[in-house]
Amino acid sequence: MGPELEFEKPIHELQGKIAELKQFMDEKGIDLSDELNHLQERLANLEKETYGSMTPWERVGVARKLNRPTTLDYIPLLFTDFLECHGDRLYGDDSAIVGGIAKFHGCPVTVIGEQRGRDTKENIMRNFGSPHPEGYRKALRLMKQADKFHRPIITFIDTKGAFPGQAAEERGQSEAIARNLYEMSWLSVPVICVVIGEGASGGALAIGVGNQILMLENSWYSVISPEGAAALLWKDAGQAEKAAETMKITGSDLKKLGIIDKLVPEVLGGAHNDPKKQAELIDQALAGSMDQLDQLSPCQVREQRLAKYRQIGDYDTAQKNQTDLSIFSYSSSSDKQ
Repeated sequence: MGPELEFEKPIHELQGKIAELKQFMDEKGIDLSDELNHLQERLANLEKETYGSMTPWERVGVARKLNRPTTLDYIPLLFTDFLECHGDRLYGDDSAIVGGIAKFHGCPVTVIGEQRGRDTKENIMRNFGSPHPEGYRKALRLMKQADKFHRPIITFIDTKGAFPGQAAEERGQSEAIARNLYEMSWLSVPVICVVIGEGASGGALAIGVGNQILMLENSWYSVISPEGAAALLWKDAGQAEKAAETMKITGSDLKKLGIIDKLVPEVLGGAHNDPKKQAELIDQALAGSMDQLDQLSPCQVREQRLAKYRQIGDYDTAQKNQTDLSIFSYSSSSDKQ
């Protein structure tokens, strides 16, 4: 489960007292229901207050929890008939990225996501969720296949960044990321990206060029980690909390800036507390995006995606919070497939 987060300690202490009281009642056969109800009411209020006013740095901590649901946790909860595909047909298979074909509400889709591990053994196998070039080339192979067979693409972003090691650089890490950015821009099928945990740098962007970007409430998305930014700006990684606040990396901030399209609420305390309920919330957001993008022709899909990224940095436009899909209506619908 990982180390306890500092801001959650009062909650865990109260939960411990409640557990002790229940055990005492069971062992002694004494009815202390009034005291128990009082403590449970205090806990509910404390959780609501604590999780309702989290700082950006506290959200980063929740996004990094080892028991936070991953791509492979969400796939069986959101999709049916998932068939995983392997390899980039050039070098090998990268376990830090998983992908394949599935059905979403009965509709064939291609699913791609970054995958980290829960323990040391799995993290070594998954390279701690930091993909090599072959991982991004595998993702691109699956996206081109989806484009050929007219399947919408759904990606799940959850990485500390692309692997920066010598072997990855020798095999063309930068080229692989750049190639994905270029190719994803011109796909003719809808692409929906969901940030489910950490979304750092080019490692996230390489599967993050979408028509709509969804982001879980306690995830973060940025060109660099708070620690990295603090080390660059103030020569002190210990200033990460200040950097997290300054960089505007949380979903609410990015929604205001027009970087993301939808902020998906999380269950109280974080997605790890109830993955099934969290999957239901993601399902609702995905279904809405799919319905909206299904109204567009292939040409309109490309145009909407390009317009979305062209407007980033235009703060007057960004305040509108989302691209108006209606501007892409055409007099002819002959290219609708």
